[in-house]
Amino acid sequence: MNLKKSIRTIKYLVIHCAATPEGRNDKAKDIDRWHKERGWAGIGYNYVIDLDGTVEPGRDVDRVPAQVAGHNKNAIGICYIGGADKNLKAKDTRNPAQKKSLIELLKELRKLYPTAQILGHRDFASANTTCPSFDAIEEYKNI
Repeated sequence: MNLKKSIRTIKYLVIHCAATPEGRNDKAKDIDRWHKERGWAGIGYNYVIDLDGTVEPGRDVDRVPAQVAGHNKNAIGICYIGGADKNLKAKDTRNPAQKKSLIELLKELRKLYPTAQILGHRDFASANTTCPSFDAIEEYKNI
């Protein structure tokens, strides 16, 4: 994985879920469309992890993401496809390929931003959410 280092100062690597039903094969282009429909400038995340584990680029890392109110300036946003059951209730739907890719991506990002905290969206006081549907702090504390 050959990642571009941001010109921004990065303090947070933030994990998100797309809040889409388990097994639905959405892509970064779908999230880009949804975010544009909300009036945003395009996809708010810097990376998207597809169902097959592919890491798709989202918003360029030099551009401030749109993902955690009040904390975007110093953050990189990573979103995995899924995060909800068929009734759209929060559920950790990451499959083995997504889990593997997420760990690999975080390890590479840690090389670029060694002091950045790995957090879930839900770990910010301003967030009223269950996203990413699992405890990112606990799961990635050793990366």
